[in-house]
Amino acid sequence: MRVSALPATLVLVAAALAGGAAPAAADIPAGPVLTLDLEAGTAARHHNTARVTYERVDGAVNSVRIISVEIVSGENDCAWVAWNDPHNVNGWSNLTSEPSCNGTGLFESHNEIIKAPAGHPLKVRLAADHLGDVVHKDIEKL
Repeated sequence: MRVSALPATLVLVAAALAGGAAPAAADIPAGPVLTLDLEAGTAARHHNTARVTYERVDGAVNSVRIISVEIVSGENDCAWVAWNDPHNVNGWSNLTSEPSCNGTGLFESHNEIIKAPAGHPLKVRLAADHLGDVVHKDIEKL
């Protein structure tokens, strides 16, 4: 008795088509671009601001792609933005390569994905160093 190879071939072709019909997680577009404004300190000389632009990473648990970070420090301060990194022994990792100091501005483009285990809320903070004291923290959830 001869068994036709046609049904087996059809099963393989159907499986290949079904597997290709759903896009891979990397092909799924990311969520909308969001901005988060941070503000810390008092008016005038100690007023620090930052803007973090990011998007959620679809198909990934508790992950965001940082697009850019912009900081303007107060006149007598140095300011930086960090995220609550569960893998860092200090609990925070900087999102900028250097602080913005003495009223200058800093803009850095990123294409960095930050992620944390499920249940660990991702947060960013704007911190400022004023004469050696880290002060003026503003923390927001991503």
